[in-house]
Amino acid sequence: MIQCDLLSPAKINLCLHVLGKRTDGYHVLAMAMQRVDLCDRVRLTVHDEAGPICCRGVALADGEENIASRAARLILAEAGLSRAVDIDIDKKIPVAAGLGGGSSNAATVLVGLDRMLNLGVGQRRLMEMGLSLGADVPFFVFGRPAWATGIGEQLEPLSPLPQVCYLLVHPGFKVSTAWVYQSLQLTISDEVANLPRFSVGSSDELIAHMTNDLERVTVSEFPEIEHIKDVLLDNGARGALMSGSGATVFGVYADFESARVAGERLSARYGWTTYPVRPLDAPL
Repeated sequence: MIQCDLLSPAKINLCLHVLGKRTDGYHVLAMAMQRVDLCDRVRLTVHDEAGPICCRGVALADGEENIASRAARLILAEAGLSRAVDIDIDKKIPVAAGLGGGSSNAATVLVGLDRMLNLGVGQRRLMEMGLSLGADVPFFVFGRPAWATGIGEQLEPLSPLPQVCYLLVHPGFKVSTAWVYQSLQLTISDEVANLPRFSVGSSDELIAHMTNDLERVTVSEFPEIEHIKDVLLDNGARGALMSGSGATVFGVYADFESARVAGERLSARYGWTTYPVRPLDAPL
């Protein structure tokens, strides 16, 4: 038996453009993505003998299989192995919050089992496998700030980003990503080549580039998100944006202490859950 404890980080979308919709139903995107140090803890235990793959720490409906379990099943099949695997997830990242927690868990399992079992699958193949699980999984395998195009699987490293910190604010309700995309009325015909490159050298440039095409859909159903943005700006944030399909909103702060103090103030006044976080620029 071998065991390993791993960190599974959240992400934010510094910008998210929806460029169109493919015939298979997936949307064509262009996004700047950044991992942050709000992390689930994933303990992987691999037994010497064949057996079931069990995932604890995530509530599921009867008959559903967690994406982390599917990731373990996928990489063991790739390697031609049959092993019992226990996956214990200590959830810190809120669910259905636009922070990619489930996709991060899946990527952590793929990368973790590859290393633990010395499979030598390699990053490129792990990213391909991750795409079959979810569009955000390849980004977490990639493990660094990225410009993502296609459905999110075509990744290029971003130039170094300005040293800022973020305050994540979660209002306490979930948002269905599927509902947001289904409700999106596409009036956009831009191509990736026509978009300004997400190359920012200062915090002012970062804030100027921040945009999210999904925000108008989510705000139409959950106006509290717009309120959170306004409150963040009134409490020292230099910019504010919804991450992914929501409901988490992040504010940009010059330093961690400013984000922490603002978070305590907002939690006490509004009852929101807040997370002051630092960006992650390299694989954990």
